[in-house]
Amino acid sequence: MIAIIDYGMGNLRSVQKGFEKVGCDAVVTSDPKVLLDAERVVLPGVGAFRDCIRNLEEGDFVEPILKVIKEGKPFLGICLGLQLLFTESEEFGIHKGLDVIPGKVLRFPEGMQQAGEDLKVPHMGWNQLDIKRPSPLFQGVEQGSNVYFVHSYYVKPDDESVVAATTNYGIDFCAAIWRDNVVAAQFHPEKSQDKGLAMLKNFSQMK
Repeated sequence: MIAIIDYGMGNLRSVQKGFEKVGCDAVVTSDPKVLLDAERVVLPGVGAFRDCIRNLEEGDFVEPILKVIKEGKPFLGICLGLQLLFTESEEFGIHKGLDVIPGKVLRFPEGMQQAGEDLKVPHMGWNQLDIKRPSPLFQGVEQGSNVYFVHSYYVKPDDESVVAATTNYGIDFCAAIWRDNVVAAQFHPEKSQDKGLAMLKNFSQMK
């Protein structure tokens, strides 16, 4: 059973439907105890970092999240769920994250350009993945696959070896990480059509 954390923010139903499309049993839960019984855990997220970390704390999710990661259960962070795994974010001031992955969450710089055109923030749309490491998430996913992004901030790990894929939007930035039992993506697999569904399937089979 896959537990999708409901802490009041995130595309919960779309993530659940994505898993259902690939034949997986996924439940949306606001009960922290369910995480401890699940085989795999998903942390989605949409919104502001400070609000999300506050909701996780108020919902008593922080300790169970850290416990399931420490126990080695497969864990997937999606979009803001990736960012929450990091040490801190500069969104609306400096806010502490879960500190599972040392590093920072930074805003895209002003004045970015691509092919002579100004780039808008948030970054919204399809971009190609430059796969750096054979993450369990990317089994059977081709180099250069297009995935869907919606975000104004990106992660910068202290240890570059955790980066599983990058993409370019004015700058090269981390699009996915992988360390031990933790995989996480800045993009939305559940909105990335066949490639994204393949990644959800891969996660459901991750050891």
